[in-house]
Amino acid sequence: MIGRTLVPLLVAGGHEVTAMTRSADGGALMRSLGAQPVMADALDCDSVLEAVIRTRPEAIIHQLTDLRAGNGAANAALRIGGTRNLVDAARAAGVERVIAQSVAWAYVPGDEPADEQVSLDVAAAEPRSTTVRGVTALEFAVREVPQWIVLRYGVLYGSGTWYAADGLRADEARAGHLVANEDVTSFVEVGDAALAAAQALDWPSGAVNVCDDDPAPGIEWVPVFCAAVDAPAPPLAGVGRAPWARGADNARAREELGWTPRYASWRVGFQIEN
Repeated sequence: MIGRTLVPLLVAGGHEVTAMTRSADGGALMRSLGAQPVMADALDCDSVLEAVIRTRPEAIIHQLTDLRAGNGAANAALRIGGTRNLVDAARAAGVERVIAQSVAWAYVPGDEPADEQVSLDVAAAEPRSTTVRGVTALEFAVREVPQWIVLRYGVLYGSGTWYAADGLRADEARAGHLVANEDVTSFVEVGDAALAAAQALDWPSGAVNVCDDDPAPGIEWVPVFCAAVDAPAPPLAGVGRAPWARGADNARAREELGWTPRYASWRVGFQIEN
């Protein structure tokens, strides 16, 4: 979903882009957006190595996910195995910069939105530990290259995401299954996430929270989302906030690195993107 926006941004910025894909349809789409496709399966180390060696890029932007079926274990496996293969190939090809997609909700429990100095929640219990384990493996792997940037995205919304009008969360909302609770979430619109990935080609090494300015509990954002996707008012949960559901602080991206999202808040973005 990010690649569809990111590739045109990179091409417009004067970059030569090679897009890794597993399918002919994906290759045709990437070619139509201005990229040169290369066929490889991220979980096949040999095909990834061949693709990277043949291309010899100056940088790799890693946006691999496996979210279509909502399977957290499959996504974690791709983050672990796919990242390992990309990093090994990058090192073999002499690639010095890797930018990788991570998440902004893997931090240890706390009362305030987490900044990048907060530790990841490696002691989390299942099912959360599956996600945290995948994220941790990804982030440690990319640190093996000389220049690394980890983009800790908030929850993605917009075209192609679970929060699009035709997405998984919208279906849950229309069925009355999306509950409004006290858990705090930080969001980022998919185009704003792609913009950060493009700008990260010039950022210094480190982790960066890429999310909007408005961390909010579900009792605030879920009703707005339901209204935006023509769903009934959501049921309310009678429990408190999960300690880890604290949101994230985007001050580094905004103030230090100059990232300016189109949507400073989901309150506007939900309405426009749906």
